[in-house]
Amino acid sequence: MTHDLVVIGAGPGGYTAAVRAARCGLKTALVERERPGGVCLNWGCIPTKALLRSAGLWQELRGARRLGVKLGDSEFDYTAIQRRSRQTVDRLVKGLDQLFESAGVELIAGEGRLDGPERVVAGERILEAPRVILATGGAPRPLPEVPFDGERILSSRDALELREVPPRLLIIGAGAIGLEFADLFATFGSKVTVVEMLPQILPAEDPEVARVLLSAFQKRGIKIHTSSRVSTIRPEGEALRAEIEGEAIEVDRVLVAIGVAAATEGLGVACEHGFVATDEHLRTTAPGVYAIGDLTGPPLLAHVASAQGVHAAEHAAGLQPMPYDPTWTPAAVFTHPAVASVGEREDADRPVRVGRFPFSALGRAVAEGEVAGLVKVVIDPESERLLGAQIVGPQAAELIAPLTVAGRARIPAGELLRTIWTHPTFSEAIAEAIGDALGRGIHV
Repeated sequence: MTHDLVVIGAGPGGYTAAVRAARCGLKTALVERERPGGVCLNWGCIPTKALLRSAGLWQELRGARRLGVKLGDSEFDYTAIQRRSRQTVDRLVKGLDQLFESAGVELIAGEGRLDGPERVVAGERILEAPRVILATGGAPRPLPEVPFDGERILSSRDALELREVPPRLLIIGAGAIGLEFADLFATFGSKVTVVEMLPQILPAEDPEVARVLLSAFQKRGIKIHTSSRVSTIRPEGEALRAEIEGEAIEVDRVLVAIGVAAATEGLGVACEHGFVATDEHLRTTAPGVYAIGDLTGPPLLAHVASAQGVHAAEHAAGLQPMPYDPTWTPAAVFTHPAVASVGEREDADRPVRVGRFPFSALGRAVAEGEVAGLVKVVIDPESERLLGAQIVGPQAAELIAPLTVAGRARIPAGELLRTIWTHPTFSEAIAEAIGDALGRGIHV
């Protein structure tokens, strides 16, 4: 055998799997047709956060007067902002090259695919290995009747390559990707309209949280249509004319953000409902072949792919990890205000106790002028264990971490309440929400 393990796809799941496998002593090859890092690093998580950081700073500058800070004339250069986002990506990709070298991972450029048992085609090479991890990821799903053209009908990748802010932008899909782009371009002056076919934005999130974000977006002038569809999109001069439930609007660009399709074609393993079928150790129906990341179905998140990559690599190395358990998987949306959640919601099919604490009552939030939103916890009334949490507001993606740890570790909510939380911080809202659920709140 030429290798102990071959990983096909160098996104966050694939490269994590390759590095972990190599450090477990397996001779590992990592096959990638583009640059390492996958969609997340190159065309998703990282460049969007670089852009959103600039947008957030611009929003702060425009609101500085209410904090007593007077500024002179200021402006933004979107071309420079976009260039910085690409430079951020380039820096991190170079870091991956160094990581692979230090871990002893052989990176092979080329299209990777299975070619029968224990054989992988990697560009012009044939690799032999008893174990293979499939990590080919996915791609933005187009509207069937309106394919991407890279110019006016955009995928998320196309949107990241724009050098100018579109004056009028229609976004189809109000999930995390669509709303992050809505936040970004609206901040820089675009007239943004969002259309969602389901009854609420962020359909996978808690309705109360979604309403808070909806209100914040509407106050910023972002138009939101829920329970709606775009029936037609057609050119009209240099613009595009879109029909939304009988209402016609003119826009300059359309961003389609209706989801991701897994890259399952030609993998040679069994699929169910468009995703690769796996067992509790992420093994496919093909002997010695694992699948991770977007291939395995929702939630389609980079950190899920990384966790699966570690699990598959350790299992392939014979370490026999505990069965993969996605129960306590956090999710985040990096809008303003931000959203994060983990575990069960209050509409879970069981009796629950719910606690809430608004940021408008939190000292640190009031001091910083970030008062929109709340922390919400869901607790089992008998055991008083944390079942889930939802946050909308400042630092939501960071604040969800201790709640994720507490839930996975089955720490009783009372223990979290007895913990002394640093004052003044945003994290105090967690203790306050738990106190509200247990009838021991102070500031509510």
